[in-house]
Order: sequence, then structure tokens, then C-alpha cells
Amino acid sequence: MLVLLKASYAGAEYSYMAYLEAQTVGGYSEAEHGAVFHSMHKDDAMQKSGVGFDYIGRLAGESGDYGVMAVQGRLAYDDADKKIEPQLYNAYFKYKAGFADLWAGHNRIAMGISSYLDSHAQLMPDLAMLGFGYDRDWGIGALRDFERGDLSISASSGSGMGLFTRGNYLFASRISKGILSRDNYNVGFSAAYGRVLEVMGYELMMPHPVRYHAVGADFTCLRDNLENRLDIIAGQKMGEGFYALWWRFGVSLYEEGRLKAEVQPVFWKTGADRNIQGYFGISYQLNGDLTLRTMYVYDDAFNDDRVMMQLYWYHRL
Repeated sequence: MLVLLKASYAGAEYSYMAYLEAQTVGGYSEAEHGAVFHSMHKDDAMQKSGVGFDYIGRLAGESGDYGVMAVQGRLAYDDADKKIEPQLYNAYFKYKAGFADLWAGHNRIAMGISSYLDSHAQLMPDLAMLGFGYDRDWGIGALRDFERGDLSISASSGSGMGLFTRGNYLFASRISKGILSRDNYNVGFSAAYGRVLEVMGYELMMPHPVRYHAVGADFTCLRDNLENRLDIIAGQKMGEGFYALWWRFGVSLYEEGRLKAEVQPVFWKTGADRNIQGYFGISYQLNGDLTLRTMYVYDDAFNDDRVMMQLYWYHRL
């Protein structure tokens, strides 16, 4: 990443990094009987054609970084309603207090594999993107690193991408073992409780919050050119029990893993409803800025076969 600015004042140094991104998304859906320009449901935030930016500002002293501000957003084209949809992913400030990293704003909550796996540019969704949790949420949180793992907690709105206040709230915590960058594995256990809102992307599906509680376990293992990721969640929402199982296996090929093939089965059950989904994807990094991704999805509940393609550009300024 490229540092664009450095300024020193009162013993502190400020630097920032800025990126531009753009993507085009399109494909064919058997259930929708034709071409589609959204990788998931039309009301979901991901993935749609659009342009955006990614900004990270850092405050540093003699001992290193102690403050980080992150803002990341897009202007996406909503082909269903024929409008431009503003999307905001990261919008938080994090302070390294010594005993823990403290954050406030729009960030990942302490629940499941989505608490550390960034899927905002991916075609393949994780459980949070499939409605079992929140990819991002508005609130506060803390992360404490230990020698063999970490502990994170969060208190958030339980409204996801948009900020809605209807007496809703969500408390979550996750404890894990293994440092992924050092040990090549991480296993975590999560729990969450609150009164949350039923949302899809930025659309509020129900006007009032509902009781929600869940527990989960996740596992990531990176070995040579192989990636294994597993996420399991079970709980109750709106008085109905639910559980979901998600697994992603990937193989990286060529130099620096420029070519990757992935398979992803998903099974979930909510009340009397159940579904099986199967994903297969290939991504190829054409150069340092440009990545081509393709994905095939079979969705049993909607009797859908979907083929999608994404051209994603991410350029540092």
C-alpha cells in the first residue's frame, strides 16, 4: 500500500492510503429467466456494478500506530429499481489503547468467520451475507490479542448495512485460538444476543425488532496452496430455531496464487424451511489492479441455476 501524505504535529505522525475501485457484474439466472446484474437477491447489497473508494488514515507515535480511521464505500447500480444506491462498508475509528483495540462506527461485529474474512469484493457469499448475521453493523467494539489467540466483543444496532433505530440492539463476542498469519490456522467460538431488525441490504423488511440469540463455531486453515474455511451457526430468531453450515475450499495456482478455484456448499434450516446451495468459482488476477471472477450457483429452494461474472478493479492512488 502506498503512503500519500505524512504530517507531523504534537509528536504524532499522520499518514493515509487511498484506493479507487470499480466493478461490473452480470450473468444469467434460470429462476429469473434471463440476464441479471446482481450476484445475489436484487435487494442485497452485494454484488452490483459500481464505483467506490477505500481510505485508511493512521495516527502514529514513537511506538507505532495508535489510531486508525477507515472509510470505504460505493455507488452501485440497482438494476431492479433502476437507480444509483450509495453503499457504505467501513466507517469507523479504531484506537489502540494498549489493553485492547477499541473501535466505534460501522465495522465487523464479533461473530463468526465474517469477523475477520473480508468478503466485500467477493462473488461467493459467507453466512453473514446470506442473512445469518451481519457483514457490517453500527456500534462499538473491542479486540484483545493474546499470545495464542484473541478475544473480541461488540455492541451494535443489529440493523446491518443501514442504521435503523427501533429499540434494536445486538451484543456479540468471539474467542479464538491460533494466529492466522503465524500459525496458518484459527478456530473461534461465538455467541450473540439481542433484538434485531430483519433487513436485506438497505431494505427494512419488518418495522419492529425481534428477539435473537445464536452460538457459532468457525475454523480456518491455510496450508501450502490450500484454504479450508468452515462456519457453523445455530440459534433462534422470531421464535423459530435455525442453523446453518458453510464450508469453502480453495486451491491457489500459478505464481503468487493468481489463479484460484473454490467450491462452497451451504446448508441451512429455519423453522420448517431448508435449503442447499452449491457454489463453484474461479478467479484470476490479470494484473496488480484487475481481477476476473466467475461463479456458478445452484440454489435448491429457488430451483435456480445461476452463472455470474465479475470484473473487479482496485487501484492505489
